Amino acid sequence: MLVSLYAQLARGMDSVFEAYLGPDSVLAGAVGGAVGSGEPEDIPKRNANVWLLGKRYNAIQELEVIRRDIQSRLWCTYRHGFVPLGEVQLTTDKGWGCMLRCGQMVLAQALIELHLGRDWFWTPDCRDTTYLKIVNRFEDTRKSFYSIHQIALMGESQNKAVGEWLGPNTVAQILKILVRFDDWSSLNVHVAMDSTVVLDDIFTLCQEPSESAWKPLLLIVPLRLGISDINPIYVPALKRCLELNSSCGMIGGRPNQALYFLGYVDDEVLYLDPHTTQRAGAVAQKTTAAEQELDESYHQKYAARLSFAAMDPSLAVCFLCKTRDSFNELLQQLRQEVLSLCTPALFEISQSRAVDWDTADDIEWPAMPDIDWPASSDSEPFALLGECDSKEY
Repeated sequence: MLVSLYAQLARGMDSVFEAYLGPDSVLAGAVGGAVGSGEPEDIPKRNANVWLLGKRYNAIQELEVIRRDIQSRLWCTYRHGFVPLGEVQLTTDKGWGCMLRCGQMVLAQALIELHLGRDWFWTPDCRDTTYLKIVNRFEDTRKSFYSIHQIALMGESQNKAVGEWLGPNTVAQILKILVRFDDWSSLNVHVAMDSTVVLDDIFTLCQEPSESAWKPLLLIVPLRLGISDINPIYVPALKRCLELNSSCGMIGGRPNQALYFLGYVDDEVLYLDPHTTQRAGAVAQKTTAAEQELDESYHQKYAARLSFAAMDPSLAVCFLCKTRDSFNELLQQLRQEVLSLCTPALFEISQSRAVDWDTADDIEWPAMPDIDWPASSDSEPFALLGECDSKEY
């Protein structure tokens, strides 16, 4: 009875927030205002290099290409009106899901680059089957592999209640577990604990029985680069990370606000902001006008800028290594071009880990006997807990 009453109250609060903020919030309003009054200030109007996920552009000469590149990334934001989530039956993640959305964005970027390539660009009429498989995995349903439902419910196994704000490390650990059940994605996620990349752990994870075979790796390195403010000695190393061709950006933000960092210009980091609330729904096969509209809601043409000094010191740097050679190249670049830029180094690289070192690999994850796993990579996605609601998108 009490839970039911609380659920009604939660849904009522959702409606109040949606009525107050509207379907779109601060970022969309700001961009719309900027467009109405002239060119938006997403990229500075000066002759400067713009680095975006390992690619270098000129801010003046290649402005439209920069925007097209940004628009081709999957933009995951707050949603409202999805199938009730958790015991309290939340129908929106507004106010608590921003870090989960940033985790979705970095994983989506890894899948896009892995399956479509770094030079792939999205267009509003895109119906590429591989692209649709990727975007379908992030729809807000219990069946989608990387939906807000799956991430939030998996968070409960780390003692994080549904509706509770998560940090970069926790989100990374959740993604690491979820990708294990998605054969089609063909991706491993490794989370480097204690600011140390352990090579033995990665080789065990990614090296196939044949030494020439390698399962693609999304490497996530959670860091703490200060107490309340980011230590400026680390900024050059962070910039260099974003310049590497294996960069998948950074999960981080500013205090109390998660953001997905995907590049930089001068002393400002470029980011996609999840703090826009949009309607939940399904892109499916993009055959109707409604589905096409939903697909367009996953793309934002304009990035925003933030001073490196204003970043929260808790963040995670992310890299995609499709092959063993690309991983070896990344190691060489990190050792020679990143870790040497500051003292102490941004993080460490070690061949093996200490015997008494606790990592997430040592956690006794709860058994999940009620999960309906897909029979094959092209099967219907799964539901972590309970039966799927008939009203689901």
